[in-house]
Amino acid sequence: MKEDKYYIERVLKGNVSAFSSIVDKHKGLVYTIALRMLKNPEDAEELAQDTFVKAFSSLKSFKFESKFSTWLYRITYNGAISKLRKKQIELADIDNGNITESEVLSSFDAISDLKRNEQKLYINLAIEQLKEDDALVITMYYLEESSIEEISEITQLSISNVKVKLHRARKRFYDELKLILKEEVKAIL
Repeated sequence: MKEDKYYIERVLKGNVSAFSSIVDKHKGLVYTIALRMLKNPEDAEELAQDTFVKAFSSLKSFKFESKFSTWLYRITYNGAISKLRKKQIELADIDNGNITESEVLSSFDAISDLKRNEQKLYINLAIEQLKEDDALVITMYYLEESSIEEISEITQLSISNVKVKLHRARKRFYDELKLILKEEVKAIL
């Protein structure tokens, strides 16, 4: 598949159908970000559509100063934040546990012993239990392999703030995964 710049230039020159290649390339992650933030498939689908409409109408303002995907995912993220604010959902801060970074990282190693499908199931179950912003940071960093800098651009948070959020999200993810796996072990025994 060609680079985004190729298709953007085609769209800007009047070939509107070239935008469908951009949509095809990015629709999966746009929807994933929306779903992780909104936790509702219908809202996520609506936001994904809105994101592409907004991106298309603002394409002339894209300056190629960052990756197109980062710009697009920022539109998605901001749209999700707006939807959440409209619904007046208040996110409560969860107490920080005293879990070391090595314990958190070891939980990711323990997961690797599970079969691939089981891994996906347990990971998704744990992520679904996280707050929207925690789920997004974990998804972007680990599943989509976005850099801290890219996440910072998307969320418009400082790099240090993203690192803190990622650290806290890992702890929460670890707690959720531990709980899910503990219940699974009880069910097996």
